[in-house]
Amino acid sequence: MKIRILGAAAGGGFPQWNCNCRNCRGIRDGTLRARARTQSSIAVNGADPNDWALVNASPDILAQLQANPVLQPARGARDTAIAAVLLVDGQVDHTTGLYMLRESVRPLPLWCTDQVYADLTQGNPVLRVLGHFCGVQRQALVADGREFAVDGVAGVRWRALAVAGRPAPYSPHRDAPQPGDNIALVIRDAASGASALYAPGLGAIEEPLWQVMQQADCVLVDGTFWSDDEMISLGLSKKRGSDIGHLAQSGAGGMLEWLERLQARTRRILVHVNNTNPILDEGSPQRAALDARGVEVAWDGMEIAL
Repeated sequence: MKIRILGAAAGGGFPQWNCNCRNCRGIRDGTLRARARTQSSIAVNGADPNDWALVNASPDILAQLQANPVLQPARGARDTAIAAVLLVDGQVDHTTGLYMLRESVRPLPLWCTDQVYADLTQGNPVLRVLGHFCGVQRQALVADGREFAVDGVAGVRWRALAVAGRPAPYSPHRDAPQPGDNIALVIRDAASGASALYAPGLGAIEEPLWQVMQQADCVLVDGTFWSDDEMISLGLSKKRGSDIGHLAQSGAGGMLEWLERLQARTRRILVHVNNTNPILDEGSPQRAALDARGVEVAWDGMEIAL
């Protein structure tokens, strides 16, 4: 089983088009040692190298497809290696790319929870719009921890877990989150039994998720902010990271404390990294702190084999 990082950045990408924070300014003028990154998405491959599951469809999906020729096997006049799309939430940075897949020659096989389906047919009716083009073959994704298979992606087993977070701003229950608004995916190789946890959005680490993290061979978890007040301290927002559903890396109870408690064999990777996060600067003390702890920062094109 392979997991390919298509996009490692949070919403807006890195650099963000209208941001002049130290990171974005530095990568534009060449003074920052960093890689540009597109918005958060991964692809998962099992037994057949020509069949992949797309997890989240970012606004940068077309650029990501062009950067990953393996997702265009060219077996026919119109072709794709994307056998199915799974969504971990209904956020703009994880769903806007669905519009870009409208030329599909068949209805898009789409896995999402009932809560996300409601958001994408009511508050932000992406799926209703796609009904005028390729259409969607929706599969209900139940966040109860039970294992399931995705048609077309052989050799891979999946589990969905409800996790703490905030639904999209256009959700009718934005201020009263429901289980299923945000999920983590456990992705297991059916042959080897090796597994990875993918959780790009985490407001907190609760006991059921922590149990799964300890069992996984690789965890790809929320790396949005270094500090909870990051956006406030830069004068870019009045909201803390926790206000919008993201657990910061630093501080008491932060992501790094949790990652340090995992077994030494567990591979630890931060995904969904905001453009303001100092860990994007490969020469920063924050990045050095990660390196010292064996924590990686995901980058576009990174591939994990399990």
